[in-house]
Amino acid sequence: MKFLKVIAFLILSVNYLSAQNRPILDIMLTNYEYPYPVHFLDLKSQNQDLKMAYMDIKPEKSNGKTVVLLHGKNFNGAYWKTTIQALTKEGFRVVVPDQIGFGKSSKPIEYQFSFQQLAQNTKAILDELKLDKIYLLGHSMGGMLATRFTLMYPETVEKLILENPIGLEDWKLVAPYASIDKNYQTELKANYESTKKYQNGFYYNNKWKPEYDEWVYLLTGWIKSPDYPKVALVNAKTSDMIFTQPVVYEFQNLNVPTLLIIGTRDRTAIGKNNVKDPKIAETMGRYDLLGKATQQKIKGSKLVEIDNVGHLPHIEVFDQFIKPVKEFLK
Repeated sequence: MKFLKVIAFLILSVNYLSAQNRPILDIMLTNYEYPYPVHFLDLKSQNQDLKMAYMDIKPEKSNGKTVVLLHGKNFNGAYWKTTIQALTKEGFRVVVPDQIGFGKSSKPIEYQFSFQQLAQNTKAILDELKLDKIYLLGHSMGGMLATRFTLMYPETVEKLILENPIGLEDWKLVAPYASIDKNYQTELKANYESTKKYQNGFYYNNKWKPEYDEWVYLLTGWIKSPDYPKVALVNAKTSDMIFTQPVVYEFQNLNVPTLLIIGTRDRTAIGKNNVKDPKIAETMGRYDLLGKATQQKIKGSKLVEIDNVGHLPHIEVFDQFIKPVKEFLK
């Protein structure tokens, strides 16, 4: 038994060291290769010249439809690789933006982040590509953005898929407000260990797999960059956007075919750690309940629950995720 513990420790140590020895990332991820070629839209927004990155992947044999994938807050477009592969195989064109402030896109610290603004930025890419009808899939924060986009541009979205979207409840009703300054200090303290611990506990039920390390690296590989404080401030501002701009009160206004894919083990809730009463904190992020409640709010929506799966179905159990996606998009 002691020998096995030593072996396990050595394996963990090797994984840790390999992650730590990878190149320091710059804040535009110019030294990190995405799974598909990256294009850039020159964007004039809030009197600033910005660059918005996106992948545009065309299938060998097109079915004439386009799916747009919107990433979550702790991610960028790269984590959609297997989803892109599956959808292009079915004939879909797939467009994957990095939102302003994320991934390979600009990190403007003097920017008013709102879901309306991010939706407009996303629409600018579609206009550049001359796409006037799309299927839209959003995960986590991307689910909040996908909801806002659909409310703003209902004529553009033919079908909507929300994968473990956050914002299914209004956290500010029970959690105290954390200022941007406080969140900024928290972001400055982030490191590989704390980020992996969070993802392992909240996303994977403490059942870590080596392939998950890539998403820790993309969040922490730039911490030692001299420009990292810019990323930290942008992260703090987007956290504030998520906490203060709920979409939960507008689900009933959606009028497009909608699919909810919910990993029921998920307990993600912004501000939960700031709630002093553990009984109240325990009620937050109950996706086993929130999925059902949200389906009742969205007219004609369909709910697919995946038992004992956390915040990232398309990473944790891809086959169980992609099957209902493909069925819904047919």
